[in-house]
Amino acid sequence: MDLTPFLSTFAIIAIAELGDKTQLTVVTLCSKHRPEIIFLSSFLALLGIGGVSILIGSAITQFLPMSWIKIGSGAVFIIFGIHTLIGEEEESYSCGETTFFASFSLVALMELGDKTQLATIALAAKFASPYLVFSGLGLAFFLITGAGVIIGAKLKDFVSRKYIRIGSSIIFITFGLIFILGAISGISIF
Repeated sequence: MDLTPFLSTFAIIAIAELGDKTQLTVVTLCSKHRPEIIFLSSFLALLGIGGVSILIGSAITQFLPMSWIKIGSGAVFIIFGIHTLIGEEEESYSCGETTFFASFSLVALMELGDKTQLATIALAAKFASPYLVFSGLGLAFFLITGAGVIIGAKLKDFVSRKYIRIGSSIIFITFGLIFILGAISGISIF
């Protein structure tokens, strides 16, 4: 069994979400509300958005040649890398309500159109292995959301957001170049 879709998705999503506005929102919500409710609602919201993204990405493979998908995926990853590198610092948002549904809705809305949602669509299209992509995505969201709940407020004491942003950018651009070069050369590393 080839675990490349699982491992690639896990690595990309975990790094992309580290220090992202969604994680910062989880940190903010946990400072005001019960952590277990925030964890569960946030995790379920992320899985829901991720699942829809995988369905979209899987459908794309039925209509486009794989080489086009690889080049498109590579371009999307490079754009994310550049955007992350030169983009403005993202601010966290807080929700005044303490309900499960309020935090679920907030996290789900923050993920719509986010780089991880678009990356998930690209990964699902590239690998055409929805279960492994979903498993990698789920594990990444579980760990990152858990980290936000447990140590989120302390994260800024250990790692500068600047370095998280630079590291994420490098990884996105690197994966983008690998996808494009693989499509052009016919040799696929991932």
